[in-house]
Amino acid sequence: MSAAGEKVLTRNVGRPQALTVRGYRESGGYDALARALRMQPEEVIEEVKKSGLRGRGGAGFPCGLKWSFVPKATDRPKYIVCNADESEPGTFKDRLLMEHDPHQLIEGCIIAGWAVGANTTYIYIRGEYTKSAAILDRAVRDCYDSGILGSSVLGTVFRHDVIVHRGAGAYICGEETGMLESLEGRRGQPRVKPPFPAVVGAFGCPTVINNVETLCCATQIVLRGADWFKAIGTDERNTGPKLYAISGHIERPGTYEYPLGTTFQQLLDGCGGMYKGRALQAFIPGGASAAMMTAADREIRMDFDTLAKAGSMLGSAAVIVIDETACIVRSTLRLAKFFAHESCGQCTPCREGTRWMEILLHRIESGHGSEADLDLLARVVPNVGGISLCALGDAAQGPVNSLVQKFGDEIRANLRAKRYPRPEVRFFGEGAAA
Repeated sequence: MSAAGEKVLTRNVGRPQALTVRGYRESGGYDALARALRMQPEEVIEEVKKSGLRGRGGAGFPCGLKWSFVPKATDRPKYIVCNADESEPGTFKDRLLMEHDPHQLIEGCIIAGWAVGANTTYIYIRGEYTKSAAILDRAVRDCYDSGILGSSVLGTVFRHDVIVHRGAGAYICGEETGMLESLEGRRGQPRVKPPFPAVVGAFGCPTVINNVETLCCATQIVLRGADWFKAIGTDERNTGPKLYAISGHIERPGTYEYPLGTTFQQLLDGCGGMYKGRALQAFIPGGASAAMMTAADREIRMDFDTLAKAGSMLGSAAVIVIDETACIVRSTLRLAKFFAHESCGQCTPCREGTRWMEILLHRIESGHGSEADLDLLARVVPNVGGISLCALGDAAQGPVNSLVQKFGDEIRANLRAKRYPRPEVRFFGEGAAA
């Protein structure tokens, strides 16, 4: 739902007729594609560049710039790969788009294909998203039947095919090269970079990889123009509408659409505030891999640069709210266990470091820990993030590092007073609104 202003990305949520080509076109669907096909591919790329659109999957890399990296002259086919894995804990915004407005995504895929000269899109969707995959499959078939996909897109000479590919439920396949390995039929393990996917991607060919929300934004940019898109947001580096998936100890969990850069307090107010009026203890602004913020940060702008400057990140914009009743150590342990389990084991810093963070947090939370364990935890963290093969090491150390830095004194006092374990408190996921 849209919490403020005009619905853009979520305009078709609650409109079941938009699931069909006919219903989608009744509200202006595929007009952006028709406009793109009247433009030169380079003009489409420049329009996306001008808009300031940054990738909505987590990294925030400029979308138009990524498209421009694909070599123009090559004898190899080019591919668009839509990352619909959405495996970051707390994230469910792309699911909303796929289940309520699949044609907005398909339109964005074809536009991206026209811009870079790719004739095939793979939508790589996580295995658990059975409903989303079924809806996308039906939408793709409808597009072929309606002349949107196939050998003559909208009656032009441009050919484009879309294939929905089901993943096997691995977190690491959200990482772009791990996803490519899985797409090609191998175990989902990240590749060493360079080369980067824009040059050597799917099947060894130039590939653009974009997230679901990013491609939906591209559709709106081509339809309404870069200047319109830039007018939404907080500054020229943080433009456009943004979907925030909010969960935890709040009254109304869900996906909310706001201009990029809305403050956390505005998001909190928009979802009804804290569950049962409890006090805010902390919040994770960008999915499980983002560093936690405290109640003192409630007025922070939820955009790429502001959060990075504060030592966290916007990531997937999955906002997890933690109230005063939660044990912050137990909550962080829960995340550490997840990352230790999901590490592919390919590189030593991540394979060993994630396990050690889990062991130390479990020792502290179970009442068998000491201040020395907290000090050791602080030394382990820098040896995980920044030196692992892919970003999973960075993801795993984010919440743990912020725990040590922002709640270290509290944990130390509790260790001295032997207050762990704390049966009177809960995980952040327990007792929240359903």
